[in-house]
Amino acid sequence: MQADLENHGGKDKAIYVYTEENYRFWEKKLDKPPFPYGQFGENFTVSGMPDEAVHIGDIFQVGKIVVQVTQPRVPCFKLGIKMGDSSFVDIFLKSGRTGFYFRVLKEGEVGSGDPIIRLQEDPERLTIADAMLAIIKGPRQQEIIAKALRIDALSQSWRESLEKRRLRA
Repeated sequence: MQADLENHGGKDKAIYVYTEENYRFWEKKLDKPPFPYGQFGENFTVSGMPDEAVHIGDIFQVGKIVVQVTQPRVPCFKLGIKMGDSSFVDIFLKSGRTGFYFRVLKEGEVGSGDPIIRLQEDPERLTIADAMLAIIKGPRQQEIIAKALRIDALSQSWRESLEKRRLRA
C-alpha cells in the first residue's frame, strides 16, 4: 500500500522499473560496493532495457502480464535520504538514468527471470533519457514537451506537469 498516491503508485505508476546496468553505473560513479536490488525503490530490476532504448508508450509482455511505459521516474527527497546524500536527487535527475513506470494493460502472473518482450514501440520514439529533458531547462525542453504531449500513453500526472511547463515558456 502506498501512502502518497499523488507521487507514487496508481494506475499510471503501477510498476517502477530500474536496470541492472544503471546499478553498475552508480556503483562506479559513486565508488560504492554493489547496492542491493531495490536500492532505488524499484519493483522490477531488469537488464537490457536502458533508458536510452525504452520509449514512453512502448508495450511489453513480462511473464503473463502486458504493460505500457507511461513516464520516467522523477526522484524526490526520499532518494537522497536512501543514498545518504541530499544532492544525489539532482544528480540522479540530470543523469537520464531514472528508470520508468509501467501501467498494467493485462493482469497475470510474473516471476523472476521471466523474459521481457517488446510487443509494440511507440511511434514518437521518445526515450526515457530524452523525456527527462522536458523537466530540465535547456534548449530542447519545449521540443521534448511537445513530443511527449503527443503520446497518448503519457501518464496523466506528467501530462498535467508538462502542460504547465509549456504554458510558462
